[in-house]
Amino acid sequence: MVAVSVLFGLLNGTISQVSAAALEGAGAAVTLCMGIGGVICLWTGVMEVMRRAGLSERLAGLLRPLLSRLFPGSAGNADAMEALSANVSANLLGLGNAATPMGLRAAAAMKTGPIANNDLCTLVVLNTASIQLIPATVAGLRAAAGSAAPFAILPAVWITSMASVTAGLLAAKLLGRVWAA
Repeated sequence: MVAVSVLFGLLNGTISQVSAAALEGAGAAVTLCMGIGGVICLWTGVMEVMRRAGLSERLAGLLRPLLSRLFPGSAGNADAMEALSANVSANLLGLGNAATPMGLRAAAAMKTGPIANNDLCTLVVLNTASIQLIPATVAGLRAAAGSAAPFAILPAVWITSMASVTAGLLAAKLLGRVWAA
């Protein structure tokens, strides 16, 4: 896109406008990154405080019955269930970047062979469509972009994330049964 923009800027004689727009965009990107970086640090810190206070373990305990039903092949695997609980907790807080390492750890603990099993497929679906109670990353982006009410999107996020997780999990379970037969 940059090459095409420069080419058309040269052809149209507007290369100075293309250069100005590129510099303005670079400045806006730095401002956005700094704003979202602060939000990510905040919520990552909140997750660490939760972990040290034992709240993560309690949340994991609350999630364990549900996760055992969603991931029956991994229910007896303590490492997988711990990583799954941490992953789901981070996703609930809208911290996809903090959820990723735990999701990878869970996937490694669940792996049983060269082909993805139903639990791994369900994990991918759950992470892709994650339910977010507090969409911290999106709210941080909105705040960095100047939104007066960055959390005004909460009802829409709750409805769409519930719908996407429900549809994804139903599809994963249905297709898991179809291919198992």
